[in-house]
Amino acid sequence: MDNKTTHHRNYKSTRRNKINAVITIAALCIFTITGCLQQRTGLLGEKRPLSKDERMNWWREARFGMFIHWGLYAVPAGEWKGKRIDGIGEWIMERADIPVSEYEPLTKKFNPVKFDPDQWVQIAKNAGMKYIVITSKHHDGFCLWDSKVSDYDIIDATPFNRDILKELSKACKKQGIRLCFYHSIMDWHHPDAQQPFYPNYNDPNLSNPNFDRYVNNYLKPQIKELITNYGPLGVLWFDGEWIKDWTEPMGKDMYNYVLSLQPNIIINNRVGKGRKGMEGLSKSEEYAGDFGTPEQQIPATGLPGVDWETCMTMNDTWGYKYYDTNWKSTEELLHKLADIASKGGNFLLNVGPTAEGLIPAPSVERLKAMGAWMKLNSESIYGTTASPLSKTPWGRCTAKPGKLYLHVFDWPTNGSLEVDGLRNEVKKAYLLIDKKRSTLSVRREDEDKVVISVPSEAPDPINTVVVLEIKDE
Repeated sequence: MDNKTTHHRNYKSTRRNKINAVITIAALCIFTITGCLQQRTGLLGEKRPLSKDERMNWWREARFGMFIHWGLYAVPAGEWKGKRIDGIGEWIMERADIPVSEYEPLTKKFNPVKFDPDQWVQIAKNAGMKYIVITSKHHDGFCLWDSKVSDYDIIDATPFNRDILKELSKACKKQGIRLCFYHSIMDWHHPDAQQPFYPNYNDPNLSNPNFDRYVNNYLKPQIKELITNYGPLGVLWFDGEWIKDWTEPMGKDMYNYVLSLQPNIIINNRVGKGRKGMEGLSKSEEYAGDFGTPEQQIPATGLPGVDWETCMTMNDTWGYKYYDTNWKSTEELLHKLADIASKGGNFLLNVGPTAEGLIPAPSVERLKAMGAWMKLNSESIYGTTASPLSKTPWGRCTAKPGKLYLHVFDWPTNGSLEVDGLRNEVKKAYLLIDKKRSTLSVRREDEDKVVISVPSEAPDPINTVVVLEIKDE
């Protein structure tokens, strides 16, 4: 072998080694980039568990959602055998002492031919709502989806023969609304749950020895169906946790089970015994669940340190009652929305559709009016935090970094809006509905009080929002 050949082979070997090194480095780069992308995908595609704060981000941003109570109870609509039944409509089975054998035939009458999932979702979206929570199964045990572990459902038991939750899931995805499910732990219909001693289901001396079988062979499989076939879900909203047979350890087990199916879902505190422990959630891990659920009330000072959501009816019932006309006014509902946001909570506002599948007209009218207000003022609700001001006699206050939103319910007749407790320098003040042209003058009256000059008449008689851009936090 001559020197020329040896030199040529050495050159090829060196060149090959350099190419291999480049390939190796490139492969490492691709692997690293892919790993980063996969990690990034995990944040969006739920391939890795998020922290609680990450899971809660969208929910805290949303602030406003729609609750839907719908099931067989819409058929009697608050009346049984010619008699109007007191209490909330979805409890008519219990309130009227209806035996299971008499309640079951309602399935043959549940045929909501006017149900339009796109219309429902559009009503919620136009109102400014960001998520929908619908009763997949209430205490009566009837299921609004095609369950493989029960025939007591919308497909097998009714003439409607359409999977309501599947259709609603598609409509929500199409319109960018988060779908969430309410699900009852208590079940008056299942023999391994409360059915054997219904209607004395809540008697502390009665316990079903087969309740574990109900949990493992029925409750959990149905939860799995809902999450895997209709998700990803925003929230799983449990209820009926107060029964004797359900314990806090069961709640923690269910909480972990749900997260194992969808790691980034949010679960309310009624998965365990947390309904009575909302305040305690901020101090310990004693109770399962991610947020508190005050019902039909707004905590006077919110629930500091705890995520919470007030659920509330527009009239006096959750499930439809044809004669319940005690509707809250649009003004009252908008004030409640601002009040809840000012205390750091979410507002889950209920509608109870008819047996035909229609959201009652008074509900639609109020949601439309709320949507008109939200279209102009949603910045003062979405993503806000609780008020840093302790005194707001004219209304409420919500906050974002560098901004305060003053929700003025009682407009000052003298043209001066007084804000106590504000030491920060105010850089700018304006009306939210006219931010480009409505610069308002501000003067400091003392160390922690400013006075804003406002128009003599309220631009919005229900809730005019004045924005203060402030220096520092």
